[in-house]
Amino acid sequence: MLFGILAGIAGLVFLVRVVREPRRMSNAVWFGILLFFGGLWAAWELGQYGYGMIVVLLGLLALLIGLVLPFALLANGVIMLRRESFRPANLLSLLTGLTTIGLLGFTVIFGWRLERPAQLVLMAVILAFGYFAFLFVSLLAYSIVYGSLSSRGRVDAIVVLGSGLIGDRVPPLLAARIERGLALYRRDRAAGGEPVLVVSGGQGPGETTTEAAAMRDYLLAREVPAEHIVLEDRARTTEENLRFSSALVTPARPGARIVAVTNNYHVFRTAVLSYQLKLRMRVVGSRTALYFLPSAFIREFVALLMQYRITTAVGALAVVGMPSLGVFLLATA
Repeated sequence: MLFGILAGIAGLVFLVRVVREPRRMSNAVWFGILLFFGGLWAAWELGQYGYGMIVVLLGLLALLIGLVLPFALLANGVIMLRRESFRPANLLSLLTGLTTIGLLGFTVIFGWRLERPAQLVLMAVILAFGYFAFLFVSLLAYSIVYGSLSSRGRVDAIVVLGSGLIGDRVPPLLAARIERGLALYRRDRAAGGEPVLVVSGGQGPGETTTEAAAMRDYLLAREVPAEHIVLEDRARTTEENLRFSSALVTPARPGARIVAVTNNYHVFRTAVLSYQLKLRMRVVGSRTALYFLPSAFIREFVALLMQYRITTAVGALAVVGMPSLGVFLLATA
């Protein structure tokens, strides 16, 4: 009963906050709390009919966390190295898998043999790992929820964020964004709306033209009228994409309903950034190759933690410090 009440409170707080502003980082945390207490409540209710089902579910969960997920991350890391360049960002899924396997293996094999101080350190490490795992799952789950919410409703301007060219050619990652924006444009035009497509991106290293110009040519080749395309060809970062594009749209269309288009793994961080910039804007995502998603989501997770590094650090200290201090005091009493 207690877990049900806590889940209800978390769900109410979550719904109120999402209705008021869906782009806040804290929404993801509240969604994670809702899932946590909701899961405990479901397990408790199942326990009323016998504990066999709970044992089976916990066993499956332990198998997923301890074996399936880490080795899946390792396999994905190998695929990333084969298909993408050797860069730190492309090693994230591999390193996460190795870290998870190493921590679980060390805990099972050596944890019970350690002296008391070392056990306290190990407990602190496990708590920290659990804290960041909770944040990651919360952000991943809420980013899916946000993506489904933000794709609804008509728009006045569709901002397609640039993501790099190969010379003057639009690569698949950027093409997916353009096609998603084009689908929104055609949908609203068919419904009687008059949205414009804002293509945003300057010229980066190794590029022979601006991303905006290449995206405009891509759209013209798909029979989008030139007068429906707005160029923003100065931006070099996501923040500049959002600010410069909004500055082009809002003077001509005050109160315009703007939606930004990026890849699905990048949606929530872009939404949080638009909220921090105080821009009236929704963000939707385009599809990304499945093999690319794990490392991409981990990279976005790390970037969000860095944006909220003080809050993240305070939370980690509370989660790790308070239980560790309690165990230490009991051990020395």
